Amino acid sequence: MTDSILVLNEVHSYIEQHHILQGITFNVTSGRPTVLLGRNGAGKSSVLRAIMGLNPITSGEVFLAGAPVHGLKPYEITRLGVGFVAEERAVFYNLTVEENMRLSILTESEITRARQEMIFELFPDIKKFWKSKAGVLSGGQKQMLAVARAFINDHQLLLIDEPSKGLAPIVVDQLGESLVKIRDKTTIVLVEQNFHLASMVGSDFFILDDGRVVHQGLMKDLVDDHELKKKYLGIG
Repeated sequence: MTDSILVLNEVHSYIEQHHILQGITFNVTSGRPTVLLGRNGAGKSSVLRAIMGLNPITSGEVFLAGAPVHGLKPYEITRLGVGFVAEERAVFYNLTVEENMRLSILTESEITRARQEMIFELFPDIKKFWKSKAGVLSGGQKQMLAVARAFINDHQLLLIDEPSKGLAPIVVDQLGESLVKIRDKTTIVLVEQNFHLASMVGSDFFILDDGRVVHQGLMKDLVDDHELKKKYLGIG
């Protein structure tokens, strides 16, 4: 499909003897932020890790803008235009915020310089703590730095794993507002347990259960589908 930025076709993945992804198939349309939903253990984070080449794909295919990327190394996938924000908020605590940001830049350009200015507007604390060690940041500030590090490059796709985890509700709202602005610049695929944040950011959704896609549709329809949310997400 010409408008699909990301296509997964019958992707299977194991972790040791456990069959984690059991034939995952879905398309992400370019420019439409997409949310992967499901209960804990459904395989959502494993999907992102498989896309990035961090978890082995035993069978199936992954395409980025029509080109196959399954079997590539994570750094090769990154260079093709995929940013990844891991669940662990992987920032370098002993480096300054500035050094963290500079390490993440693939090629310095007018775009990255413009992105940095946008980051300062989206996340004022990054500018405030620019010369400080990342280790002094709060959990929410570290998460914003992790998102900013992936966003600064001109990636065509941004994968974000559980950004609200452990954050206070007010920080989740701030993060959601920033992601709403970021989604105009790149296509976001978001894994998120917080339905409020998911509904703020997402246009499309896929629900995973036991390593399979069991439902898909528009986020605006899912908001009012209380039966579906209760069945697969545990939301009453």
